[in-house]
Amino acid sequence: MAAGYLLDAAFGDPRRFHPVAGFGTAAAALEKRIYAPNRRSGAAFAAIAVGLPALAGLGAAAVTRRLPIVRAALVATATWTVLGGRTLRRESRIMARHLDDGDLNSARGRLNHLCGRDPAGLDEPELARATVESVAENTSDAVVAPLVWGGLLGLPGLLAYRAANTLDAMVGHRSPRYARFGTASARLDDGLNLLPARLTGLLTVAVSPVAGGNPRETLRVWRRDRNDHPSPNAGQCESAMAGALGVRLGGRNVYFGRSETRPFLGDGPRPSAKHLRRAARVSGGVGLAAAGLAVGAALLRGKTIRPAGRIRDKGQ
Repeated sequence: MAAGYLLDAAFGDPRRFHPVAGFGTAAAALEKRIYAPNRRSGAAFAAIAVGLPALAGLGAAAVTRRLPIVRAALVATATWTVLGGRTLRRESRIMARHLDDGDLNSARGRLNHLCGRDPAGLDEPELARATVESVAENTSDAVVAPLVWGGLLGLPGLLAYRAANTLDAMVGHRSPRYARFGTASARLDDGLNLLPARLTGLLTVAVSPVAGGNPRETLRVWRRDRNDHPSPNAGQCESAMAGALGVRLGGRNVYFGRSETRPFLGDGPRPSAKHLRRAARVSGGVGLAAAGLAVGAALLRGKTIRPAGRIRDKGQ
């Protein structure tokens, strides 16, 4: 897992033949076969699309039980492919450069790399806010959560979590097509992120000094605002990030065909380009801390499940 984290930190997402993209293609093909505008079909879709990667992970773990080098290579590769930390930080810094240059057209064109909002009418502060909120939430979704489930469950945890999170991005929308079909995928992703999102909030408090923040103030904002968001998880990450950066997040979000008004999180001005670079530093610090915790959890798990050897006599 540590090797996989370092691979992501050094290289980011694989440029070609990304396994997650391949999974998305397969999941889209499955959706075409079993889609119906009801929750039962959506539950079957989620069970198959998440269950198969989980079973594949269990099978691979069993096959490599006595092949530690092969097991290590598989876990490192899986960890690398399910993490998105370096890519997330890079996108935040690219957006900061566009905003520093006053190139709003390029910034609007880049926003879809991070989130699904309609960028057409967004000014510089709103583009910056969308980026900060996306970095905060995706630090949990694409970094902390896969590390948590990998540390707790190993290879099956890595693959099953990433499958569930990908399904949520594909069908977990409140659109006419997915309002009922996507319910199971959305609820599964919410459940799997309950622990990681709260851990992300706590780790953001701890690492806030890397962005010039104050842990006490970050903790105050997080505790006050974390439950104001309509999502059970996003508010945990966004409120902590707002406190760490000393900015105010929330407001009206316009998506393609609909809009939502979110409560304000944090105190201070709306974000600007400088806050995007600070958000990237916070995200990196949170990811590093989460990797250390995940590796520690994996080591403890290994000790608890390893068969006990023969007790040696003191005279031997």
